[in-house]
Amino acid sequence: MRLSRLWLRRSNAVRTEPRFSWAGLGAILIGLMSSGLFSSSARAVVPADHWHWIVIHGHRMYYAAVGNGRTLVLLHGGGDSGEHSFEQQIEMLSVHHRIIAPDQVGQGHTPDVPGPLSYTHMMLDTVAVIRVLRLHNVDLMGFSDGGIIGLMLAARYPQLVRRLIISGVNIAPEGLTDEQREELRASQAPMPKSIDEKLAQLWLTSPTKDELSLDILQTIHKPVLVISGDRDAIRLEHTLEIYRALPDAELCVLPGTDHGTFSGRPEWLNPIITEFLDRPDGR
Repeated sequence: MRLSRLWLRRSNAVRTEPRFSWAGLGAILIGLMSSGLFSSSARAVVPADHWHWIVIHGHRMYYAAVGNGRTLVLLHGGGDSGEHSFEQQIEMLSVHHRIIAPDQVGQGHTPDVPGPLSYTHMMLDTVAVIRVLRLHNVDLMGFSDGGIIGLMLAARYPQLVRRLIISGVNIAPEGLTDEQREELRASQAPMPKSIDEKLAQLWLTSPTKDELSLDILQTIHKPVLVISGDRDAIRLEHTLEIYRALPDAELCVLPGTDHGTFSGRPEWLNPIITEFLDRPDGR
């Protein structure tokens, strides 16, 4: 494993962030997802004519396709979309990469389907998109829930993956901070129906040990860049366990940064992402 940590003066790195009230599920979603997804001021970074849909496992799944070059699949955070989770990266990366950004069930452009959300189902939907588009040896970049899906995919379908970038990822509900889990429990619905309620149930119960574990991580023999904010919604100790379990991992901890690494620190992350993706194989 290689350790590449971003060292910056903390006095220059800290930003003043708004403080959210953690009363209710809506506030939890704001804390765990990048803020602004449902705001009318959110900037559309993918032109309308670059959105497509295909039928996957009996339901429609929408995805964006922009750029040219080696394929990079963007996997968004929970309740978000590929376009928004990576709005600070898409334009830059699409210059030398073909970007494929699927929206998972009930999120972004893709309609919801009956039943609970499942990381396994979302992973299988993502695999189906990659196969329908006849892709292989792709790079994956996943934020939060998207990083979970990326790790699961890399462990089970290694032939589809070249390298992987993840940020804000947990491999068990216990990876969330105690505050996050307490608020999720307080807002849990007995029979989740809305996407917000389904997400709360998902985060409280998943990933399961069958979906991800330290033993499963040890089977991923692909280069992985593990990113975290030092004030992340995921416990830093949990992130370190993930990093140490991966056979070929690098670690990047951003100072003065919360869960929203991609949206909040593009000036730091974008050069690191570019160097990692453009590095020759075997290095």
